[in-house]
Order: sequence, then structure tokens, then C-alpha cells
Amino acid sequence: MITLAHLLTLSAVLFALSVAGIFLNRKNVLLLLMCIELLLLAANFNFVAFSRHLGQLDGQIFVFFVLTVAAAESAIGLAIMVVLFRERRSINVEELNQLQG
Repeated sequence: MITLAHLLTLSAVLFALSVAGIFLNRKNVLLLLMCIELLLLAANFNFVAFSRHLGQLDGQIFVFFVLTVAAAESAIGLAIMVVLFRERRSINVEELNQLQG
């Protein structure tokens, strides 16, 4: 049987991995976006865990809104990365410090 503690532990591990990935890898934009997605997944696990524990559907409904934001963030982030790669031939964050319009 999966308990609330199991789900919260999984969420904490995912959150820690995403925060570590954001702080340790600041060079690749693609990995930064993946870590942000992992952070949102950890938050979704918390919503689902507490929704299940309390017997209410509010948390699970809120997960759909978070997934919508995550999908929009992924689409826009990927589009920005494609444009940056076409212009600069790199997605290295350190090389993108001088963005001019």
C-alpha cells in the first residue's frame, strides 16, 4: 500500500534533484528547462498526495492547471531555444549574456 509518506518522499527527492540540477548545471538551457519541469512534477505529486489523503478532488483539479502552465512553458522555451540556436549556434547560457533586440 502506498501511503502519504511514500508520495511525499518521492516528491521531496524529485524536488531536491531539480534544485540540484538548476544550481549545478547553469550552462545548458535545455537541462535547465528539464529541471524546471521536474520541479513542477514534484509539486504535482504533492497536490495529488494530499488530495488523495484528504479525500477531495481539489488538488487533482489544480494539477491540470499546473500541467497547462508546464506545457506552455515547454513550448515557449523550446521555441526560444530554436531561435537562439539558429542565431548563435549554441545553447550555452554563458554565451547568451548579451541579448540585444
